[in-house]
Amino acid sequence: MHVDEAKRTLGSRIPWICDNMNNDLKHALGNRPNSEFIIDPDGKIVVSIEWSQPEELRSDLKQLVGPVTKPTTLDDLQMPSRKPPQKAATGIVKRIAVPDNMSPLKITARKSEIPHYAKLRAEMSGNQIYLGFFLDPLYKVHWNNKAPTLTFDIKTPSGVTVTPSTGTAEKVAVDADADPREFLINLDGRSSEPMLVTVKYFACDDAETFCIPVEQQYEVSLERDRDGGSRRQSADRMAQNRGSSGRARMSEMMPRMAIMRALDINGDGEIAAEEIKAAPKSLRQLDKDSNERLSTDEIRGHGAGGFRDPRFRRPGGPPMRRFGDPRFQNSSPKKYAPTK
Repeated sequence: MHVDEAKRTLGSRIPWICDNMNNDLKHALGNRPNSEFIIDPDGKIVVSIEWSQPEELRSDLKQLVGPVTKPTTLDDLQMPSRKPPQKAATGIVKRIAVPDNMSPLKITARKSEIPHYAKLRAEMSGNQIYLGFFLDPLYKVHWNNKAPTLTFDIKTPSGVTVTPSTGTAEKVAVDADADPREFLINLDGRSSEPMLVTVKYFACDDAETFCIPVEQQYEVSLERDRDGGSRRQSADRMAQNRGSSGRARMSEMMPRMAIMRALDINGDGEIAAEEIKAAPKSLRQLDKDSNERLSTDEIRGHGAGGFRDPRFRRPGGPPMRRFGDPRFQNSSPKKYAPTK
């Protein structure tokens, strides 16, 4: 459904590959969040990159099929022009401040007779849990602020309590908006059983053909969701990271990120007991000159024989090398030249 909407919106005529709901394709291809693969006409992977960059992709394709004499422009694509769909305003409700080190939790939506117009995002750090209810843009709906506001209720398993266990979104002055409704709650206790979150809200479509009360339920487990991705940054935070001070902070963070990547063998974002035991072996893989010391260059990935980008490379993990496939090294650009 989402792929069909993307094809319709972009006017795309190229084939699409869509992962299933269990993320089997993501897992099979290394479980990276933004990896990139180039596949030859025979279906073989000839280039694999852990973190996709448009300029690197263009360079790789140039080496594979040769330089392009006439690069494609937007006009060449003849993509249909459509007016932006009518939608409610955003940026009305102020986003709440949450810790940077929160991890996504596993969520299961219980079956509902109507679509889940509002999707739940749950994250956890220490004893704090973040709950965010986000409108799915695919359904083109908004919050009707003239109707009762969103409310939630949480039922916890034995031995677990949350404060508050119920909540109500603040009243918004404008008639309609599409901003998320966010909450922070405190957790006491742990359990392998999930919490049950019941949410009530009014869903109203942008075309103003319906406005209905909705009640739906989500099971939230206190278990990290390895496919949950990372939380969005605010516009202010992204602007800071693009500036000179942001680059300085990234420079300071990169060694820590590289070491974390080296120690986190299974890539779940946490250092488990068995990974702590394996730490000496994991760190030695960064020691490219075998002098029993880790230099700054080796940690950053620029030591002798070091990998290019330590932020997204896990030593000892599945190989993710640019042009690492020997099939490509012995190939000729003519072999992969596109046909007219």
